[in-house]
Amino acid sequence: MRTDKEKMKGKTKNRIFFFLAVLACLICIAIIGICIKEIAEKRTTVPQESHKGKGENTEKVKRKQTDETQNTEKPLTEAEKILSEMTLEQKAAQLFVVTPEDLTGEEAVTQAGEIFHSAYEVYPVGGFIMMQGNIVSPDQIVQLNGAVEELSVNVTGLKPFLAVDEEGGTVARIAGSGVFPVENVGNMCDIGFAGDTAKAYETGAYIGGYLAEYGFNVDFAPDADVWSNPANEVVRYRAFGSDAQLVSSMVSEAVDGFHSAGICTSLKHFPGHGGTSEDSHDNFAYSDRSLEELRSCEFLPFQAGIEAGSEFVMVGHITLPQIAESDTPATLSKTVVTDILRGELGYTGIIITDAMNMGAIAQNYSADRAAVQAVQAGIDMLLMPSDFYSAYQGILDAVKNGEITEQRLDESVKRIIDLKLKL
Repeated sequence: MRTDKEKMKGKTKNRIFFFLAVLACLICIAIIGICIKEIAEKRTTVPQESHKGKGENTEKVKRKQTDETQNTEKPLTEAEKILSEMTLEQKAAQLFVVTPEDLTGEEAVTQAGEIFHSAYEVYPVGGFIMMQGNIVSPDQIVQLNGAVEELSVNVTGLKPFLAVDEEGGTVARIAGSGVFPVENVGNMCDIGFAGDTAKAYETGAYIGGYLAEYGFNVDFAPDADVWSNPANEVVRYRAFGSDAQLVSSMVSEAVDGFHSAGICTSLKHFPGHGGTSEDSHDNFAYSDRSLEELRSCEFLPFQAGIEAGSEFVMVGHITLPQIAESDTPATLSKTVVTDILRGELGYTGIIITDAMNMGAIAQNYSADRAAVQAVQAGIDMLLMPSDFYSAYQGILDAVKNGEITEQRLDESVKRIIDLKLKL
């Protein structure tokens, strides 16, 4: 039995325990209150922080996507890189293949002198065609072509097209000059008449061999015309014949022969000069062939040459009343150049005009407007305009005023660069 003292002591302990318990409860309540307050504050601030974090994450994602896009973008080809570094003036100049005289204003240029250098540095044209007056002797033409190539590489970083008309027979600037130790292979009509396609290959290889030796890299040959009109005297001896299938085989073999010697070829004169009776050297030359007739005849040799890999197709100044617009020559017709040659025949190489100083163009169009219309039609290169400087300025002005888009200009220049990188 406890004493009063012990009872009093026990009550005191109980009070202390009770007090501590109450204090503990108060502390717990206070802690809970603080926690609730902090949670409430976090609920009002977290969304802002989350939004900020989300923004940062979004930016990171965007940066990552941009980086990945940049990393996966197709790198520029060598041709595209060269094109991107060219000025508008340089690009416009590349569209032209001219005689040295077109550039210098001199007569019968036989060497690349100071005037030639100065003119070329301002107007770095895409190439030159050497005519009879430029070709004096083997040593001379080698030196001239070599000097032009060196100048072109120094100015543009690219080789120039060094071209000549060397079909054989009646069109032979080298073999027909009488001063070169090479044989004139004769007219293509004789090779076609013999029906020996191997001879067509040998002829291309032979001509290509001596052209390469003399520093040329392009021959405006072979003639891919079908002599379908007996009254036609323009290509009578130059064409392989009047049978489209035979001509196709001959053209294909000739292209292969030229290529074996490292010479680029140019099929001519699309869409076919053999059906005309007029000469485009003088004025309009008309072909009354329908599109179906052309498909079954004149187009076949061009298709064969394209399949053989011809680097150029030369469009003739031929008017097609049943197909193109009024008297518009094929060289200025988008229907012929873009819709048919580029579209239907699927040609992806360089499309060049016949000489723009011929009567069909020069008698009916100014040099500048003819150049603009040709490019608008889809032409890549302009051969021998009647006035180079006017034609060049016409192209520049047309790009600046929107008649020709710079994208359209770039398409042609890229084709030119692509081929030059292979020379």
